[in-house]
Amino acid sequence: MPKPRAWQKMLSGRRLDVLDPTPVDIEIEDIAHGLSFVARWNGQTLGEFPYSVAEHSLLVERLYSRLNPRAPAKWRLAALLHDAPEYVIGDMISPVKAAIGPAYDDLDKRLAAAVHLRFGLPAALPAPVKRQIKTADKISAWMEATEIAGFTLAEANRFFGTPGAGVLDGLTVALRPPVETRAAYLARHNELLAEMG
Repeated sequence: MPKPRAWQKMLSGRRLDVLDPTPVDIEIEDIAHGLSFVARWNGQTLGEFPYSVAEHSLLVERLYSRLNPRAPAKWRLAALLHDAPEYVIGDMISPVKAAIGPAYDDLDKRLAAAVHLRFGLPAALPAPVKRQIKTADKISAWMEATEIAGFTLAEANRFFGTPGAGVLDGLTVALRPPVETRAAYLARHNELLAEMG
């Protein structure tokens, strides 16, 4: 019996084996394109456009940088890429990920490792950096929940924690057409890579 197909053909022409990904099959243009079309919150958000994982990733990187102003460019890049595997496996809400269990987490980790290696990061991030990115991710989720996903403040505080004073100053959740979000994601990626040297 033939082995089932486990690869995804990308617009770049690459064939990414989802079960055994390699860094050479990963292109930032594919990531930015895919993430700009993947809706957070299963599309259950207010606004004229879906709130994309690419837009969320830009916000998480800004929050991470704000919370960790001395962080080197490589860890800011890791924050931008924190949901990169979702360009091929999509975004699932946390309760679904928990229901699926370790299989989803294993797949996500393999893809993340390949993405990290492709862009000069360690396959597995140091635990403190991972925790810092998760903190920024939760603050972003709180913002999204209260601004566009219909959560009350009490619900958002219960599920995502209450953001610290001042961390949200001047920040809002952006809703843009995918083409604009994709361009912003690519631009930020390129800025961070250039900063890394």
